[in-house]
Amino acid sequence: MTTLQRRPLTVVGVPAFKDNYLWLIHDGVDAAVVDPGDGAAVLAALEALDLRLAAILLTHHHADHTGGVPALLAHGAVPVFGPAKDGIAAVSMALGEGDAIVVPGLGLQLRVIDVPGHTLGHIAYVSDAQHWLFCGDTLFAGGCGRIFEGTPGQMATSLAKLARLPGDTLVYCAHEYTLSNLRFAKAVEPHSAALQARIVSDTALRAHGQSTVPSTIELELATNPFLRYSEPAIFASLLAAGKVQPGATPLASFAALREWKNSF
Repeated sequence: MTTLQRRPLTVVGVPAFKDNYLWLIHDGVDAAVVDPGDGAAVLAALEALDLRLAAILLTHHHADHTGGVPALLAHGAVPVFGPAKDGIAAVSMALGEGDAIVVPGLGLQLRVIDVPGHTLGHIAYVSDAQHWLFCGDTLFAGGCGRIFEGTPGQMATSLAKLARLPGDTLVYCAHEYTLSNLRFAKAVEPHSAALQARIVSDTALRAHGQSTVPSTIELELATNPFLRYSEPAIFASLLAAGKVQPGATPLASFAALREWKNSF
């Protein structure tokens, strides 16, 4: 380390694989990493920013979120926070709904929300002070994760929990899927002015090589069909596409929407 000057907490995205974001939370000296699927990418970022790793935060068990943990622990022993119900052997501090932690080295308070659906034990981390949400593969910019292990009801409930966060909460999801998600959103809600504006803005960001993440809860509520599945316009699109029957429940609409996106 060549500097010990601490600065206000910030979040830096470390690109990995085709479209993952590994999030570094740091104060200029210490850092925590969220979902380090690629250990080499994280170690390179730590070296480039002259940071020391103080903690690892995991949201769920998939390899593109956990694969780098062994390399990071070989580099130096740090606590590994993660879901109690997702079968991750490396977790040294198992967490679930209602738990709260202070991230070592950073003094950052995070509370934990259970958000099953993508996996059965998936969790999210919320900083109420910073208005940050680290939600792994549950809520995406313009979309939501595939339902691999849970049920549509579980995923809808998980998303509803996140949707209740303050509107200015920054949504640090784990993938750059935004433009693909917005193409689907446009097919589902073609007359939304808010969605059209977002498509223009986010397309420009990607054209300049910039990330569309983080989003905000406010923007997701205005444009994300998986938070808007009860809207009449979305139900009408589902009905017109033959994805639901007249009188279908909101949950049936959500399940149909997710199935439609799977093959879109």
